[in-house]
Amino acid sequence: MINQKAPLEDGRTSKEKPQYSELSYLVTRQCLQREDFNQLSQYERLKPTAFDSIGASVRNVKCLASVKGFFPILQWLPKYSIKNDLLSDMTAGLTVAVLQIPQGMAYGILAGVAANVGLYMAFFHSLVYAVFGTSRHISMGTFAVTSLMTAKIVATYSTVIPTLASNGTDVTVPDLIPTELGAVYTPIQVATATSFVAGIFYFIMSAARLGMLSSLLSEPLVSGFTTAAAVHVMVSQLKDLLGVSIPRYKGTFKVILSVRDIIDQTPNANLTAVYTSLVVILFMIFMNEYFKPWLSTKCRFPVPAELMAVVGGTVASYFIGLGPNFDVGLVGSIPTGLPAPEFPPLALIKAVAVDSIAVTIVGYSIVMSMGMIFAQKDNYEVRPNQELVALGFTNIVGSIFSCIPTACSLSRSLIQHQTGGKTQIAAVFSSMIILVVLLWVGPYFESLPRCVLAGIIVVALKGMLVQVYHIKKFHREGSLELFVWCVTFLSVVIIDIDIGLLIGVVISLISLYVKGWKTYYSLLGTVPDTAIYVDIGSHQKAEELPHIKIFKYTGSINFANKTNFKKALYKETKVHQRANVSLVPRYNGETTGLQSTKTVIIDLSSVPHVDTAACKMLTEVKTNLENLSIMLLLATPADCVYDALLHAESIGEGGFNIFPTIHDAVIFARGNDSSV
Repeated sequence: MINQKAPLEDGRTSKEKPQYSELSYLVTRQCLQREDFNQLSQYERLKPTAFDSIGASVRNVKCLASVKGFFPILQWLPKYSIKNDLLSDMTAGLTVAVLQIPQGMAYGILAGVAANVGLYMAFFHSLVYAVFGTSRHISMGTFAVTSLMTAKIVATYSTVIPTLASNGTDVTVPDLIPTELGAVYTPIQVATATSFVAGIFYFIMSAARLGMLSSLLSEPLVSGFTTAAAVHVMVSQLKDLLGVSIPRYKGTFKVILSVRDIIDQTPNANLTAVYTSLVVILFMIFMNEYFKPWLSTKCRFPVPAELMAVVGGTVASYFIGLGPNFDVGLVGSIPTGLPAPEFPPLALIKAVAVDSIAVTIVGYSIVMSMGMIFAQKDNYEVRPNQELVALGFTNIVGSIFSCIPTACSLSRSLIQHQTGGKTQIAAVFSSMIILVVLLWVGPYFESLPRCVLAGIIVVALKGMLVQVYHIKKFHREGSLELFVWCVTFLSVVIIDIDIGLLIGVVISLISLYVKGWKTYYSLLGTVPDTAIYVDIGSHQKAEELPHIKIFKYTGSINFANKTNFKKALYKETKVHQRANVSLVPRYNGETTGLQSTKTVIIDLSSVPHVDTAACKMLTEVKTNLENLSIMLLLATPADCVYDALLHAESIGEGGFNIFPTIHDAVIFARGNDSSV
């Protein structure tokens, strides 16, 4: 092997890359079969028993390292540099806290609970995750999609009780939960029960080492799901933007039914709420699209546009009297202080268990995807299973203190990273600022119009709604990717969030299976004077070797596709059991008979797995070819495939000639028959 970065012998530097014709190598060795090569390389097939694996795991356990691994804060906090990191973390924490206040209140209402619940999440969730989490930059708390999914569960199992917070914007007809539960539960009880169950699921997933479960959520699936979820959020905010009252629907077609009712109620819209919403939306668009990008070139601290809208809306509503004088829905009572710890009702925990699965998967997927992005940028490790532990503690502790299921916010996480946040100390600073708001400042936001928060949410959805343009990208990638996106999007919008997500996961897995089922096969030839074997259908100068057919197959060979493999082999090599059949070759115009082929070589380099049925099929092919005086050779199998072939011999199948390279097989074939 030639190291191109090192100075060359003739004085050229590494930047002066030589032409390929200037580089050459010569290998002289005996023709090796795979068994000979294994002896040369001292190949050993290791098959550790279950007891060996358990014993090795026990021996590798180190108590102190295990404790530090379970509490990651013990790893990075002793190394924390006050001089280099503290100022950056304080700046990032202050910035994120400014965003947490309006977003927490808005997404708390979006989840069907009180606005102050979002502030509780900003405090408790951030502190707990700082202890157990491995990502240094994600901002835990409210997230639009999980809030919306929680709202669905709240609407299903809680009783909608008239409160000052609703102020006429919701129809407050009691909707009792199923009678078999034997009780009526408030929205916050349902939400905290969902959070508790999600925490339990996270612990179970961690114990089962399911940290990479999020990899099942493909990019088309995530894009289609989040775009459709944004549609749900948009529709849920239209009633507050217009100041109208509509019934709450559950289950299939609720988006369509809600849109129908909103259109019917549009003539009855509260014009004051409409004008207020329009002002907030235009203000946020101007700030996000024009002023913020301009200001980012001048200073690192972002302008708190959301907080400005909240403060301005609250002040205007207080002095004008938008609630009492113009019947505009207000946020309502926001109690001061921290909530008293309360365990969710046990019967309710059982009721919401199934509904909480989708919230659990989505929350973990968002946290892992954002965590991996920042980890790659800043070159540190995010451990998937430890993230499950962190989310488990975060949700369970939060459920005791009136919090809903958590996830990380995309926008706040990006801001925390862009403003120079180094560690989760930034989240701690943010939590302290939120604590001040909870203890003293919260009641000042009681006169905040709900339409202001709705306007902030709608503008924030732009990044998710524009994902509809991903259709073009997925269409270029392939029809399966486009199909997954469209099915997921339509299922979530038309049916419901959790059922639509399940349908999307199933379709994504089916498409993955279809991709794996698709195989590629071809005949190989050699480029003259290179001993390099390539597809003769793609490489114009590649030539078939006389009397030798080299068949390359890509994909697993198993009981399900063994027949297709055999058909493809016979089709490409033109080998059939009837010796009197004469066919025209695929790649040249010469007419040849069956007897011109003396050797068939199967390239297994792209075959990751073979089972016993496949080995039996190869034995049948070998026997059929021998009856036609044709020799079958196998080349370049992976170690696992080679072990499977040896196992087949131990049960009476096989007896194959196996070679470490195609060229070894070619040399053997030529030496074995003088006419080759």
